[in-house]
Formats: sequence, structure tokens, C-alpha cells
Amino acid sequence: MPTPFAEALRNSRIVSVLALGFSSGLPLALTGSTLQAWMTDAQVDIRTIGIFSLVGLPYTLKFLWSPWMDRYAPPFLDRRRGWILMMQGLLMILIALMGSFSPRYALPALAAMSVAVAAASASQDIAIDAYRNDLLRTPERGLGAAASVFGYRMAMFTSGAFALILSDTFNWQYTYWTMAALLGLSMGVTWISPRLDREKAAPTSLNDAVIGPLKDFFSRRHATALLILIVLYKIGDAFAGALTTRFLLSGTDTVPGMGFSKTDVGVINKGFGLVATLAGAWLGGFWMVRLKLPLALLIFGTLQALSNLTFMQIALSERSYTLLIYAISIENITGGMGTVASVALLMALCNRRFSATQFALLSALSAVGRVWVGPLSGYGVVALGWPVFFFVTFLTALPGLGLIFWLRHAIADAALTTNT
Repeated sequence: MPTPFAEALRNSRIVSVLALGFSSGLPLALTGSTLQAWMTDAQVDIRTIGIFSLVGLPYTLKFLWSPWMDRYAPPFLDRRRGWILMMQGLLMILIALMGSFSPRYALPALAAMSVAVAAASASQDIAIDAYRNDLLRTPERGLGAAASVFGYRMAMFTSGAFALILSDTFNWQYTYWTMAALLGLSMGVTWISPRLDREKAAPTSLNDAVIGPLKDFFSRRHATALLILIVLYKIGDAFAGALTTRFLLSGTDTVPGMGFSKTDVGVINKGFGLVATLAGAWLGGFWMVRLKLPLALLIFGTLQALSNLTFMQIALSERSYTLLIYAISIENITGGMGTVASVALLMALCNRRFSATQFALLSALSAVGRVWVGPLSGYGVVALGWPVFFFVTFLTALPGLGLIFWLRHAIADAALTTNT
């Protein structure tokens, strides 16, 4: 009897979503952590490296040009795959150009290329998110979200850890050219991906593409409450995760940490945590085939909130590798499940006609908590100490769970009506 995993791999829509998730995640580290490592190798001043973090700004502003991508279509393939193919080709060229500039001798040119890569990558995300939303059928959303998360995380590993190994073995130019070649292979995936068999008509004007998505969304019952839910659903997870690395290291006399080494944190928190997140994503996806969306959100969200208490347990105990592995496993598995449910919720709330714009807006909103909790977390730890802080992060997840219960009928209606 075939396993659920084997069944998923027989579904061309799920396989395409997984492969395009890889294409979506690959450029991120190349303008982030991997670029920082390259600049460090080139002995660039740390203040300059810090300023370079601003090259990621296009990811937070992509909703500004998403209506344009909803309104207009390239003259080949269909409206979604055409944009994906264009952005992949552009990314292949831009990433190869990045590898041709040295941080030591051509820093301004490298900065310009980095911003261009981030903008093209954000545009690719708009098109891939819209394509996934339009392609997947209602029963496939959970598994499709899991496949997308799996592909995205594997790509981040490839352009992060694997890229560092490549640069150590060869050089940075070879590394970036290899990543560009992988984007080239992704173009083939886009070309053979399933054609949308029920694509809705594009907005008739740019004004319609801007106003239409907002008018459509706010015409729904409990629209404002649904937006609040998107912000709150993973905010407890974001609070706990904002300072996890700092918590596990030695810290300072004012705010001590648990005293694990950087190798411990790298191997267990980053390496093992990645495996646990991927396992959680697939587990969540398979469960969502059997669960209705409101119930999945409630169960996964509850498990996600409870996982924060495992870090409270670490803070109250002596340093223990067994407890660390246990906490990292629970936190990342439940976090992966919660991410799948969150992506499925965003897909359920998007109208196919405006999916590029609506998904860009909703995904930007879902990142609000992750962006703003960092400074609050720092002050919270200083004021409360680690054990109480992690308990508070658990409490911050409860309002979102209450909203899910209150909005369960509106969520169920959205899952049945927006993308049928």
C-alpha cells in the first residue's frame, strides 16, 4: 500500500509546488547570511556589513508592485508561470553577476546587484505564491503548503550551509555561479509545471488591480478580525524565537544564558532544528488532508504555543543536552506544523482573480510580528528573566487561539468559497 509521501510525489501539482518552493527560497541567503560571510572573508568593516542588511527591503515592500503583476501577463505560458519564468531568468543573470564582483574591490556594484537580486526574488515570490494559490485544489492546500515549506527550507540550506562549504572548497565566484545554475534548472521546472486549468480573468485595469483586492477582501464577514488573526497566529512563536540563540549561548553577567557552545547551537538548534521543521511541515500537511482548516489551525496553534514552555523548562534546569534536543525537536516540529496551517489560511483567504496582490499583502502582514518583536523581546528578558519571559510568550499565543475559535465559521466559509 503506497505511503502518503509516495502518494504526494505522484501528484504533479504537489511536486511542482515543492520544486518552485526551492526556487523561491534559493536567493534569500545569497543576499543575507551567505553574503555576510563573503564580506567577512573580504575583511569588510562590520558597520558596512550591517548596512548591507537593508538590501532585503524589497521583500517587505513587494505588495507595492504586486497589483501590476496581477494586471499584466507576459506573452508566453500563462499569467503566473510567465512571470515566474521571467524572474528566474533574471535571477540567474543577476546572481551570476553578483559572483563577478568582489566585496573588497567593487562594493558599490555588489550592493547594486544585491538589491536587484532581492527585488527580482521578491517578484518571483509574488508569482509563485499566486501560482500555488491558483493551482492547488481545496483538499491539497495543506499538503501543498507542506511541500512549499520543505522546498523553501532545503533551498535556504543549499544557498546557506552548502554554499559556505563550496566557497571553502573552491571560491566565492564559483559558489555564486553554481547557485545561478540552479536557478537556470528551475526554469525547466516552471516550463513543465501544470497549466492552470481554471485561471480567472485578470483585473481589467491597474486601478482595478489595486482597489479590487481590497474591496474584495473587506466585503467578507469578519474581514478585520481575520487580518488580526493573521498577525497574532504565530506571534507567540516569533516572541520565543527572537532571542533563542542568545538564550542558549553564555550571555553576560546582566542577562546570563545557558552556556552551550556555538557548535552545540549550530548543530542542534540550526542543523537538527531544520530536520525537525521539515518533519513538522510534512506531518502538518498530511494531517490537514484529514482535518478541516479551523480545527488544524487550532490544534497546530495550541501545540505551537505549548512548545514555548519547553524553553521555560530549559531556563529552570541545569544545562542538559537531552533537554535541549527535546525542546528543539518539539519547537521546530510544531513550528513547521503551524507554518503549514498559516500558509493554508492565507491561500484560503485569497481570491484567484487577485491572488498575487492579496497573498503579497497578507504574507507581509503575517511577518509583522516577526519584524517587531525583537526589540520588545530584549526589554522583556531584562525585565522578567528567561523563565517568566518564555511563559509570557506562551500567553501571547492565546489571543490568536481564541480568535480562531470565534472565527471558525468564517474560516471554514473562506476555505470553501474563495478557491473552489
